[in-house]
Amino acid sequence: MRQVGPTSHTVFGRKKEEEIQADETNIHHAQNQKELVLGDGFAVPQTNAFGHNFRDYTVESARQQGVEFFYKINHLNQTYDYVSKMRVEYAKLDKAEMSIWQCCELLNDVVDDSDPDLDEPQIQHLLQSAEAIRKDYPNEDWLHLTALIHDLGKVLLLPSFGELPQWAVVGDTFPVGCAFHDSIVHSKYFKENPDYNNPAYNSKFGVYSEGCGLDKVLMSWGHDDYMYLVAKENGTTLPSAGLFIIRYHSFYALHKSGAYKELMNEEDKENLKWLHIFNKYDLYSKSKVQVNVEEVKPYYMSLIEKYFPAKLKW
Repeated sequence: MRQVGPTSHTVFGRKKEEEIQADETNIHHAQNQKELVLGDGFAVPQTNAFGHNFRDYTVESARQQGVEFFYKINHLNQTYDYVSKMRVEYAKLDKAEMSIWQCCELLNDVVDDSDPDLDEPQIQHLLQSAEAIRKDYPNEDWLHLTALIHDLGKVLLLPSFGELPQWAVVGDTFPVGCAFHDSIVHSKYFKENPDYNNPAYNSKFGVYSEGCGLDKVLMSWGHDDYMYLVAKENGTTLPSAGLFIIRYHSFYALHKSGAYKELMNEEDKENLKWLHIFNKYDLYSKSKVQVNVEEVKPYYMSLIEKYFPAKLKW
């Protein structure tokens, strides 16, 4: 198993460290470009599947109204106590026993109401992300698999997993137990959150300390943290960067706005480089053009066998 650590100078496939840094720099300019071609040809499109800018939460549309209402409810209910309760409940891993691919197929019935960019079944988003990364990083098979499974936690929306409301499963994630940052989408709605005026939770560090490491920080409950728990407790051999991507890919306040960096330790900073790379594909590969599932299935089945047991507890 390859480790991605704070002092690593390893060449990851065809992407050397300096190339990764160059890609990170280019990503920050993507929103100002009509089309940006990176790596071996992946193009960052100008607009999403609805013809709007990606992650534009201000454009007026019926879908955007639903997205804003989603965040209003999300920000009201995601409290430190609620997250603590949910982590204990779902850490039991007593909801199902199945393979990774079986879980992928369950996502055919899931659409993410918090996503302003796509309304396709989630399995297509997973395959679109994974296939785009596979083209640019052909030797980083752990990254291909990470892309395939990063949203599997959205099965929490299904009856056998508790049928949680969308606000408890999807959307941007953020720390609880410390002050809510203004860069969080629709942050104005946090004023109604019980933690907002609680002196134990509303200071810069709250219950945490500077440099404590993100693994010590409770994040708003959802599919990210759930899939991280499933992967870790079932003994995956994905490198730490893969687990980091799964757990924090919706933490846009950090990897887009740079908020909460004071909580990170050195390992977090190294892993964040890979999350920046992943995010380009997670966000900009969303498309109405569908991947042929049966055509690519054998490749991803081989990766699942390499990095996961045949059956997992969920």
